[in-house]
Formats: sequence, C-alpha cells, structure tokens
Amino acid sequence: MSARRTPVRRGVRRLRARLRYLYHGQSAAAVRFRLAVIMIDIALIGFFIAAPLLRETPFFLAIDYFVAFILALDLCARALASRSLRTWAKRPIVWVDAFVLLTLLAPGWLFNLAFLRVLRLWTLLHSDFFWSTIGRRYDETRYEEVTRAASTLVTFVFIVTGFVYTSFAGRHVGVDGYIEALYFTVATLTTTGFGDIVLPGAWGKLISIVTMIAGITLFVRLAQTLFRPHKVRFLCGRCGLMRHEPDAVHCKACGLLLNIPNDEV
Repeated sequence: MSARRTPVRRGVRRLRARLRYLYHGQSAAAVRFRLAVIMIDIALIGFFIAAPLLRETPFFLAIDYFVAFILALDLCARALASRSLRTWAKRPIVWVDAFVLLTLLAPGWLFNLAFLRVLRLWTLLHSDFFWSTIGRRYDETRYEEVTRAASTLVTFVFIVTGFVYTSFAGRHVGVDGYIEALYFTVATLTTTGFGDIVLPGAWGKLISIVTMIAGITLFVRLAQTLFRPHKVRFLCGRCGLMRHEPDAVHCKACGLLLNIPNDEV
C-alpha cells in the first residue's frame, strides 16, 4: 500500500512545487502566468457587476457555474501553492473568496447575497499576488495606496448598489432596476441628495445614513492618498521606520544613514 502512495505523494509534491513556482516565482514565465490569472480575475469581477442585469437571460446559470468552476480551480491552486495550508486558510481574503464561490454554487438560494461577490475586486487589489505582479512595474507607495483606496470606494459603491437593488427593486416606487439603485447610491454617497429616489421607512433612512457617512470617509481616504506628500517605502535598519521622503538621506526618526534606491544616474 505504501509503495502505491509514494508515486502519488511525489506527484503531489511536484504539482505543489510547480504551482508555487508559477504563483510566487519571479521568472518571465511565472509573471506571464500571473498576468493571465489577473486578467481572468478582472473578467470574473465584470461578470459579478453585470450579474443583476444578466440574471433573466437564458445563459446566466451556465456562465454562473462556469465562473464557479474557474474560481474553485484558482482557490485549489492557490492552496496547493501555499507553503502552509493552515496559514493560508486563516487569511480573511480566502474566506471572502470562499463565500463568493458559495454564492456561485447556489445562485437560487444565495442570489440575494450575490452583491457581495464584488468583494473579489477588493481582495484582488489588496493581495500580495496582484502587487508582486502588476505592482512591481509601479514600485511606488503612491500608486499602491491610491489603487487600494479607489478599489475600496468602488467596492463599497457596488455592494451598496447590490443591497439596495435586492432589497427594494420592484417593491418601492423609484427603484425599478439596477441602474436606479446605482444612481441612488452615488447620489447618496456624494451627499448630493437630489431626492427623486428616496428609500422608504426607517430601514431606508438607516441605509442612507450609513452610505453617506461611509462614503465621505472613503472619499477623504482617497483624497489623502492623492494629495498628501509622497513618501517611499524603505525599511530603516535601526528603528524600523518604513516611510521616508524620496530624497531622504537620514532617517528622520533615528538619524541612521539611509541608502534608498532610485532611478537617478
């Protein structure tokens, strides 16, 4: 029995080594593989955003289950590529992806929670996988911070839109479809308050209040990343300070001489 298991274990080890090379390697082949995975992820996110508009089409379920297969395959591959399966399974990003997969496998029961699928956008743009692939070409703190802040804002917009759509569309005057729900979310989030679409009852008022407060907070966060003084990320060997001015010679916290790499000749 052990003789039969040995080739299987060797095959699993080889598979894990290959996947680890593709998901975490720095060679041109590994980078191309990760770029392809990211492009697929972006296509999946586009489907998640458009799902409410496609739900009544005859091919929706076929696409839904195909997307579930792709996402399950990606999750399994990432699990095998991880050095510690237990550590990987504890990551909140993995939980979000597992929940997204569950909504895809049971669209009839969990479609009212399907608006949470757009969290995949947040997990993608906050992952080390993305920044070790795309971000290495834009190795600046500003690009990363702006992208993450913008992705959080966009994710919030579509989550609120999906919640308003599933909770109020077709039941109350004004919210007749997904576009109206998106319009209400943007108008409320920006505190424009045209008043042509108003969610009824105390529940609707609470949603509007949360949307306005969270929207202002996310806008401020995005503005901070856009307009505050730019700093580079470089670890000080003495005090551990991570952020410094681009032309810093000494660490402002402890005075240690720095050697921050740059592109100047």
